[in-house]
Amino acid sequence: MTAQLIDGNALAQTTREQIASQTEILKAHGITPGLAVVLVGDNPASQVYVRNKVKACEAVGFHSVLEKYDASMTEAELLARVEALNNDPAIHGILVQLPLPEHIDDHQVIETISPAKDVDGFHVASAGALMVGEVGFKACTPYGCMKMLESIGLKDLRGKHAVVIGRSNIVGKPMAMMLLAANATVTICHSGTADLAAMTRQADIVVAAVGKRNVLTADMVKPGAVVIDVGMNRNDEGKLCGDVDFEGVKQVAGYITPVPGGVGPMTITMLLQNTLEAAQRQLVA
Repeated sequence: MTAQLIDGNALAQTTREQIASQTEILKAHGITPGLAVVLVGDNPASQVYVRNKVKACEAVGFHSVLEKYDASMTEAELLARVEALNNDPAIHGILVQLPLPEHIDDHQVIETISPAKDVDGFHVASAGALMVGEVGFKACTPYGCMKMLESIGLKDLRGKHAVVIGRSNIVGKPMAMMLLAANATVTICHSGTADLAAMTRQADIVVAAVGKRNVLTADMVKPGAVVIDVGMNRNDEGKLCGDVDFEGVKQVAGYITPVPGGVGPMTITMLLQNTLEAAQRQLVA
């Protein structure tokens, strides 16, 4: 068996075309979705990420604002800037790129973003809405993973066992909640799990999201399972790779996401989707 690839690039392109079409409808009503991206410091990876996000915004017809600040910016100054964006009617979504310099409290900054503009889905209000099934913004990476599952016909996961490897607030926990909302039976594994392989061999769906190479190998996968690789690492040759032993696991799995070209493009796409939805809510209001 050789697994079928879930092509994140292709799905992202199709989804972005739909977002662009819906953006034109909003513009006809006088509303242009606006996203503000705030970067503090000169982290090279962060600079690439924010550049890609701004380009993606422009491609679908959004109004995008990129604000860059020196690493010496104080927490008070950043919080004041976030508050100003909260009050800007042209901005529907606010994204403060993480990580922030050590002297700034990430949590404090995220909690200062208005829940109505929390298009990253990191605010406590967004997490709480996901937990209890109310309307809120979903964290972009797990949201993208769910869209990838839907693309292969797995929208209602009733009767499916899903294992999530990782318990971060950004991916692992919201991923588990979204899978649960789709009727899957969910197991969350992490560094304290005694026998990870025993858990993953039972799974119809495995989501690997710990940032560790080869955390999932072929002998740990149930034949025909769907494997979603959220990891972003470098191999010994310096090439981008995920958390999954791709070459080995693809011989066992039914479906697998590649790295790069899998979850990554969908993460930015769902950021666009959340921003569009924020603007649409303004129209309804």
